[in-house]
Amino acid sequence: MNLLQRLDRRLSAKPKPLPGGRALRTTLRTVHVLAFATLYGGHVYNLPPERLLWALVATVATGAAFLAFEIYSAPVYLVEMRGLATVVKLVLVAAVAVFWEARVALLSTAIVIGVVASHMPGRYRYFSLLHGRVVETEGQG
Repeated sequence: MNLLQRLDRRLSAKPKPLPGGRALRTTLRTVHVLAFATLYGGHVYNLPPERLLWALVATVATGAAFLAFEIYSAPVYLVEMRGLATVVKLVLVAAVAVFWEARVALLSTAIVIGVVASHMPGRYRYFSLLHGRVVETEGQG
């Protein structure tokens, strides 16, 4: 079995439910949206960086936790359009610390990607770039 076949087998594994997973997902998403809203508004209204650091850390941390939760639940998430969108958003938000002058553009781009990825039809959201198709898993949503 070659590397690509082993990767395909691992990514296509049956999803693992996490006890309390729905509550955890809802909590992470809620905290993430609150932190990101604070971060975005603070940058739009040009608050001092030290007042926004906690929001940046909270946004990246909750985004990373959400990503880890999704990967644990269904590893195929990593190669689906929705998973790739999540990784791109994390990189954009983290890039604010390095590309300060472009912060509003970076955060605005992250918002657009998040909205589009969350609301696109399932045939695109769950499309796996590795498989070239939607890989059916339980509990997609």
